[in-house]
Amino acid sequence: MAEKEGSTRRILVTGGSGLVGKAIERIVNEGEKRPDETWIFLSSRDGDLTNTAETKAVFEKHRPTHIIHLAAMVGGLFRNLKYNLDFWRNNVHINDNILHCAYEYGVQKVVSCLSTCIFPDKTSYPIDETMIHNGPPHHSNFGYSYAKRMIDVQNRGYHEQHGCMFTAVIPTNVFGPFDNYNIEDGHVLPGLIHKAYLAKSNGSAFSVFFLAEPMEQLLVSLDLAQLFIWVLREYKEIDPIILSVGEEDEVSIKEAAESIVECMDFKGEVIFDTSKSDGQFKKTASNSKLKKYLPEFRFTPFKQAIKESCDWFVANYDIARK
Repeated sequence: MAEKEGSTRRILVTGGSGLVGKAIERIVNEGEKRPDETWIFLSSRDGDLTNTAETKAVFEKHRPTHIIHLAAMVGGLFRNLKYNLDFWRNNVHINDNILHCAYEYGVQKVVSCLSTCIFPDKTSYPIDETMIHNGPPHHSNFGYSYAKRMIDVQNRGYHEQHGCMFTAVIPTNVFGPFDNYNIEDGHVLPGLIHKAYLAKSNGSAFSVFFLAEPMEQLLVSLDLAQLFIWVLREYKEIDPIILSVGEEDEVSIKEAAESIVECMDFKGEVIFDTSKSDGQFKKTASNSKLKKYLPEFRFTPFKQAIKESCDWFVANYDIARK
């Protein structure tokens, strides 16, 4: 499916109202949009992507030439533990509908979003792009993880059988404005920001549900948005690429919580609650492939990104997902 020179690109972003979709929209609107590009950001209100007929209706309406595929059923550790089957079925339906419609409607390129949780639980570190299928993922979110792995399998299948340019990125833990700040269902960092906000407002202790030791490579959504746009325009491989800060920038949950305390100007008691499950202890990823492509790319410093995320949540508390 070769791209026609000089043709206008109609870029459809599924999951466009979420954390990463909103970041891409902001980057595009702040000057990254090119004259030959039309960007379309979908939300769940535009169609149920688990439904084949509704997905086809979206393609009929918008006729995309390129797709950034972000839409997924997502959730934090405890929701994954409870609904592994739902995460598998819903995400498999979404991904199959998007990729097969992209093939049927002649889409020139699809960039899907995977996650580092798809990697084997028992593995050596750092993990890299060649290790995705080397063993089972962590039991806590096997449904979501296997569904995301299947995107890589389908990408290869569509390329080998039909010549499609379908690829994927693998970001590490993403955070930033428009995140899901739900304490029970969301991911660790936005949940901690919300808890710190409530503790400060109520004059209560700030309880951190996770042990101090688990490590995270935390990536701010605006940095990921810039990299997504680069992958869409420039990256030519079917094989996925990890998008992440370096191993040296990995931080512990304790360090992240302490940064939130500082940025929220929280003066109360901080308690680390060790009674809750920690999920996967470690999943350090190598960004060496990314650095070969973009050696000059500079990620936003962690503390600056945390401060911007906390400030956004405080300023937008009434409209934030929580």
